[in-house]
Amino acid sequence: MKSVEEQLALIKRGAEEVLVESELVEKLKRGQPLRIKAGFDPTAPDLHLGHTVLINKLRQFQDLGHQVIFLIGDFTGMIGDPSGKSATRPPLTREQVLENAETYKTQVFKILDPAKTEVAFNSTWMDQMGPADFIRLTSQYTVARMLERDDFDKRYTTNQPIAIHEFLYPLVQGYDSVALRADVELGGTDQKFNLLMGRELQRAYGQEAQCILTMPLLEGLDGVKKMSKSLGNYVGIQEAPGVMYGKLVSIPDALMWRYFELLSFVRWMRSTSCARMSRRVLTRVISRSCWLRKSSRASMVKKRQPMRTARRGNRMKDGELPDDLPEVEISATEDMPIAAILNRLAW
Repeated sequence: MKSVEEQLALIKRGAEEVLVESELVEKLKRGQPLRIKAGFDPTAPDLHLGHTVLINKLRQFQDLGHQVIFLIGDFTGMIGDPSGKSATRPPLTREQVLENAETYKTQVFKILDPAKTEVAFNSTWMDQMGPADFIRLTSQYTVARMLERDDFDKRYTTNQPIAIHEFLYPLVQGYDSVALRADVELGGTDQKFNLLMGRELQRAYGQEAQCILTMPLLEGLDGVKKMSKSLGNYVGIQEAPGVMYGKLVSIPDALMWRYFELLSFVRWMRSTSCARMSRRVLTRVISRSCWLRKSSRASMVKKRQPMRTARRGNRMKDGELPDDLPEVEISATEDMPIAAILNRLAW
């Protein structure tokens, strides 16, 4: 296992905030694998690159030797997360949630190591919670504190309805951390209220409070709004590499390094040589990082396509790739600059 300093540097890469960093350092100093939790509500059948910001971070924790818990919110998915919403979300049926959950399990292991991943469903403990237990859970927080939440406050002050079940969502998400005895929970910046709820509930139930790692919300291809399938500004993780690259070339210049930092596993180096990398090379690094991880080696050899081939024709738009592509292997040290590696590969 790497030193605490090395672990912390990798953990903080691309992160928005670590709460509380000193507590995380103390947990890492124990030298024991930490339980790292991230929850995903299966509200749609497909994952996109915005989801992989968190999943990539989970993979980094795995590489550091920690235990990752991929929590599928099949119970919370039927409530609907009110985070950032200006109106009550229509709840999904259990059948819809379970169908989507199955696709999540398939897709997530394109990035995470199945042998180092614990898949959990929060219906496992929530379905068993009786009325008395649920009343005890709701007694841990007040309506006044709930209304301090920004999205609830805006809806309350503008006379927009807030359903009672929406108050339950952060409580259930927080209780997930109690049930899983999480040491660290990951979430987007819009999830901070829910993540802090987990800390408070763990203390209320006699556990050590989890640390929180918030990750930025990835802007979509328009460079403005959060990546979303409904907005059409997304890149699906199961899309063909040609289609993926074709979408990524439309990213605004200002977002190139942000995508590089959040989506690639390439060692982060703001050296002079890396800073001079062209937009074309950066796009290749990002797109290859995104789709090479989700393919078997046999699939990589079959599907890999030099992007120069795409420029000579128009096959990229349909995700078509030539079959006669050369495969290049190089011997490189861990500290070899990215630019040197790309130069050897003749990118």
